[in-house]
Amino acid sequence: MNRYPLWKYLIVLAALLFGIIYTLPNFYGESVAVQVSSANVARKVDQSTLTRVEDILKQNDIPFTGSFFSMNGPVGTVRVRFDTPDTQLKAKDIIEKALNPNPAEPDYVVALNLLSGSPDWLAALNAHPMFLGLDLRGGVHFLLQVDMRGALDLRYDSMSNEVRGLLRDNNHVAESVNKSGSSIVSTFASQNAAEQANDFLRTRLPELSSQVRAEDGKFALISEISPTEINRVQDTALKQNIVTLHNRINELGVAEPVIQQQGNDRIVVQLPGVQDVAKAKDILGRTATLQLRMVDDSPAAVTALASGTVPFGLEAFADSDGRQILLRRQVMLTGENLENAQSGRSQQTQQPTVNLTLDSKGARIFRDITRDNIGKRMAIVLFENGRGQVVTAPVIRSEIPNGQVEISGSMSPTEAADVALLLRAGSLAAPMSIIEERTIGPSLGEQNIKQGFNSTLYGFLAITIFMLIYYHLFGVFSAIGLTFNVLLLLALLSILQATLTLPGIAAIALTLGMAIDANVLINERIREELRNGATPQQAINIGFDKAWGTILDSNLTSLIVGIALLAFSGPGPIRGFAVVHCLGILTSMFSSVVGVRALVNLWYGGRKKLKTLAIGTIWKPEATDSKE
Repeated sequence: MNRYPLWKYLIVLAALLFGIIYTLPNFYGESVAVQVSSANVARKVDQSTLTRVEDILKQNDIPFTGSFFSMNGPVGTVRVRFDTPDTQLKAKDIIEKALNPNPAEPDYVVALNLLSGSPDWLAALNAHPMFLGLDLRGGVHFLLQVDMRGALDLRYDSMSNEVRGLLRDNNHVAESVNKSGSSIVSTFASQNAAEQANDFLRTRLPELSSQVRAEDGKFALISEISPTEINRVQDTALKQNIVTLHNRINELGVAEPVIQQQGNDRIVVQLPGVQDVAKAKDILGRTATLQLRMVDDSPAAVTALASGTVPFGLEAFADSDGRQILLRRQVMLTGENLENAQSGRSQQTQQPTVNLTLDSKGARIFRDITRDNIGKRMAIVLFENGRGQVVTAPVIRSEIPNGQVEISGSMSPTEAADVALLLRAGSLAAPMSIIEERTIGPSLGEQNIKQGFNSTLYGFLAITIFMLIYYHLFGVFSAIGLTFNVLLLLALLSILQATLTLPGIAAIALTLGMAIDANVLINERIREELRNGATPQQAINIGFDKAWGTILDSNLTSLIVGIALLAFSGPGPIRGFAVVHCLGILTSMFSSVVGVRALVNLWYGGRKKLKTLAIGTIWKPEATDSKE
C-alpha cells in the first residue's frame, strides 16, 4: 500500500544527485583574474594570444593558477586566474604594457575580472554557479545619455546622399545638394525646376517636408525631416545602441549585465562583478560609426601618398594589414542602411565571405555606387574614438541592384565572422555620454549575501525546530524534504544561469514557508485519518492522496501570480523575484509530495503490523487522552 516501485525511488535519487552536483559550484566562491580581449579590428584574440600572455607572466615570474581561452560567438577572450588581488593587479599592469606598447592606441583590452573557483570536473558537467546581481556581487551602475542630435546628423548625411542620387537619376538638375544644419539645401537655376523637384521628392521621400525659397537669384529647396521620422530615428538609435552595448560588454566578460532603456534618450547599464571601472567606462564610451567610402587609387593619389602628402578632398586610413590607403571624404553609405551582416562561403570558390543585407534606400544608393564605379575599390570604414580603421576594401566587379552584397578576399572563416559582427553591431547609431555612475563595492555585496543567507538560515532552523517539536519523526521527514527543496531550487537557478539578487533571496525564504505549508497539510491529513479510526498504513496513504488536491490548488494560485510577474515585469529585481518564486513552487510540490512520501514509504512501508505513527499528539474531541 505504501511502497514505491523502484523507478520512483530512482527518480528521487537522481533528483537528489542533480541538486547536490549543480548546487556545489555556488560554495566555491570566486577567484581574481585578468581578462584580455581585442580593442582593434585588426587584432584577433586566439590561442596564440593565450600562449603569448602565459610567456609574459612566466618571464616576469608571476604565478597564475589557471589560464583559459574561450570563444563568445566570433569574439575570442583570454582569462588568467590568480591567487591574490595583489598578484592580479601586478599581472594586469605587466600584460597591458607588453600587449599595448602605445597606450594612446591600444590593441587589446586588459581588464580585471572575477572567475568561478569551482573545480574543472564540475565545469565539465556544465555545473556553474548562479550569477549574482549588482546588490550581491558588487559592480558598477551607469546611466548613459544618448545624443539624439548626433543621430539626426547621421540621418541628414544619409538623406542628403539619397536626395542627390534621386534627383540625378530622374533628370532633376540641381546645381548643388548639401546638408546645412538641420536641413538639406538643393539649389536650382529656376523656380519651376525647384517646384518640380519638390513635387518629386514629396512622392519618393515622404519623410521629408520641403519648401522653395529664393536666395541670391537662385532657388533653394529646403528639406527637413518630418517629426514622425525624427521619432523613428531616435527610437531606432536607442535600440541599436542597446544591441551594440550588449556586444561591447562581452569584452568585459560580464556574465549577466542589465541593459535597459530609461525614458526616451537614456540607457541604464549595470555590470555586476566588474572590478575595472575605468576600463568599463572606456568600452561603453566608444563612439563607433560605420561608413562606406570610395578608394582613390589614381596614380596622382598614390604618388602623393608615397611622398607623405594627402591631396585635397582625400583622407588617409590604415587597412587591416597596416597599409595606408586614400579615401574620398564623401560618405556614400552609413551603418544606418545596414539591416544584417552574416558570414558564409562563396558558392563558386568556397572562400569565406561576409554577406551584407541593405535596406531599400541603402540598396538603391549601393546600386548607383556599384554601377558608376565598376573596377574601383570601395572601403568599409569603422570609426572608434575618432580613429578610422578600414575593415575591408573590395573591388567592385559589377552593378549590385538588390542590396545583397558579398565581400570576399583573403579572409579565414573566423575573420569573416569577426567582420560580420563588427558590421552588424559594431557601431553606435548615436554618440553617448555617461551622466551618472555608481559603484557598489564587493564588501557591501558580501555583507548583503551574508545578511540574506543568515536570515534564510535562521528561518529554516526555526521552521525545522517547530516541525520536530510538533510532528516528531514526521517533522524530521519534513525538514529533510525542505532541504531537498532548497537543493533542487538552487540547482535549477544554477543550471539556468539565473541572476540572484536580494529580492531573489527573499523569494527563497518565501519558498521555504510555502514548502513547509504543504508538509503541514499532509501531516494534518494523516492525523485526521488516525482520529477517524484508520490504520496507520491507511492514514499515510489517504493523507498524502487527499492533501495533494489542496496543495495543488494553493500552489497553482501562487504560480499564476508568479507567471503574471514574469510576463509583465521588465528585467530587474521584480523579474528576479518572480523567477525564483515560480521555480520554488514547482520544486516545493515535488519535494513535499514525492520526496517526503519516498522517505515515509522507506521508513514505514515495509511494516505489516504497524500500530502507531510518530506524528505528534493526536487530539480527539471525545477524549482527553491522546495516542501516538
